[in-house]
Amino acid sequence: MAFVVRRDAGLYGYERALGRAGFARVAGADEAGRGACAGPLVAAAVVLPPRPLEGLNDSKKLTARARERLYAAITSAALAWSVVRVEPAECDHLGMHVANLEALRRAVALLEVRPDFVLTDGFGVDGLGTPSLAMWKGDAVAASVAAASVVAKVTRDAIMTAYAGDHPTYAFDVHKGYCTPLHQSELDAQGPCAIHRMKWDNVRRATRLERP
Repeated sequence: MAFVVRRDAGLYGYERALGRAGFARVAGADEAGRGACAGPLVAAAVVLPPRPLEGLNDSKKLTARARERLYAAITSAALAWSVVRVEPAECDHLGMHVANLEALRRAVALLEVRPDFVLTDGFGVDGLGTPSLAMWKGDAVAASVAAASVVAKVTRDAIMTAYAGDHPTYAFDVHKGYCTPLHQSELDAQGPCAIHRMKWDNVRRATRLERP
């Protein structure tokens, strides 16, 4: 198989090129929370319709309000979409790289429309049952991966905001479980809670700190 994507083809260039090569239904898959030390890993997969979605972009380049708007547009217009979560204990058990691959695999498997081709962000994923291509910074260069990044990010942010109500002293609604100075100071002061990933070095160190 060979297809050509021009550098100026825009965010939908890969989907259009794959369509010309006979792959009409292209799924994009991406995750959110891989670098966090608390909370679940969330992965999403999206099969977009041919018509472009206005304002679609890499979720990291969008404001929270823009992501919320696009989440609604994506989930309304998509030919199929899915989202899965891998809980902290399973992330610890599998290791983050394997957990990431498993999350992407599960998200694609849950799609109600079987894709002809899958684009994944960053890592090649085996066991998808369909041709696939791993893309460096795929969420910035392929529309379907960008859409998956938005769905995963908005879903995970909502999960972490809800956890802030259960564990108010950790400020999960602010840092979303990532290893920021605020998060680390609270972790060092209180020790880990039920949603921390216990295999992370900074979390393990915090379990050994003496507290008043």
